[in-house]
Amino acid sequence: MEKPLAVVLVSGGMDSLVALALANQTHRLALLHFNYGQISEGKELKAFNRIAEFYRAEYKLLVDLDYLKKIGGTSLIDQSLEIPSGLSNQIPTTYVPFRNAQLVSVGVSWGEVVGAEVVFIGAVEEDSAGYPDCRREFYTTFNRLIELGTRPTTHIEIKVPLIGMKKGEIAKLGIGLKAPFELSWSCYRGGPKACGRCDSCLRRLRAFQEAGYPDPLEYDVSSPRITTA
Repeated sequence: MEKPLAVVLVSGGMDSLVALALANQTHRLALLHFNYGQISEGKELKAFNRIAEFYRAEYKLLVDLDYLKKIGGTSLIDQSLEIPSGLSNQIPTTYVPFRNAQLVSVGVSWGEVVGAEVVFIGAVEEDSAGYPDCRREFYTTFNRLIELGTRPTTHIEIKVPLIGMKKGEIAKLGIGLKAPFELSWSCYRGGPKACGRCDSCLRRLRAFQEAGYPDPLEYDVSSPRITTA
């Protein structure tokens, strides 16, 4: 019996990669990536294409959300705003206003066209202090919107399999699933190497430290490291 089809949102980072590795166990894959003018756009796109090739995705779609660049309001796009260094539990300048609502909306739209029954996104509630659209209740509510806003014959559910996990647990899960972390990119900055200083890099470094495995991503040698969990 043929596996059902899943749309998987793949940014190129570690969380979306592990969500993809989970989806790959039970579903055929339709992989979705977004360019929206983010500083690390080139690095993320390269990671997405390499990951899609690794998993031999049945479908692959790249969507440009140019309007997010016009809206701005985030240091991920506006280079006049500083990408902060260090870990934060406050909403940082790297927050892209209401981004995930737009990403999963596109995922549902595409899913309805290609016949998917689920949309996977690697959202993690541990990040929700800084990113309110990473909360479990956000996706629970969004699933109700899908019921109200799609054809009666459409049955698509957003899945957030990592939502309640800690970063170290996610890293360990991905290692167990043989996820190709060496192909991924988590850094908010688009340099030749990961900066090792932004919130995303530091959370990733801490995750691998907690999991007890080396991170295969190459970092700027001048960057600080997480030394305690």
